Amino acid sequence: MEFGCYTRELRQQRNGVNRRYSIRQLAQRIGVGPTYLSRIERGDITPSEEMIQRLAAELGEDADVLLARAGRIASDISEIIARRPVLFAELIRGLNEMGDEALMEVVCKVRNGEW
Repeated sequence: MEFGCYTRELRQQRNGVNRRYSIRQLAQRIGVGPTYLSRIERGDITPSEEMIQRLAAELGEDADVLLARAGRIASDISEIIARRPVLFAELIRGLNEMGDEALMEVVCKVRNGEW
């Protein structure tokens, strides 16, 4: 599912439970007009990284998930990759073949400094 549709679905799910997720109220909280948010949800425009992060925070979604759905990666990750592009490209391609469980083990080891 593309970014706009995914974002709309998240908002509508939350709006079914809490009216503060109407398009008008959410737009106000993230600092845009409802027309602009509607254009995002329709896929007419892709917002900036900052706007995606604000949407993620308001919708209770991981910012990296929304960025990926928009075909982007966080600028801090991009900067890390840019410092050693060949090594990170090779690492990511190698990890791509791993199953989720094995990949989670690697992530936990790296996170815990056991690598």
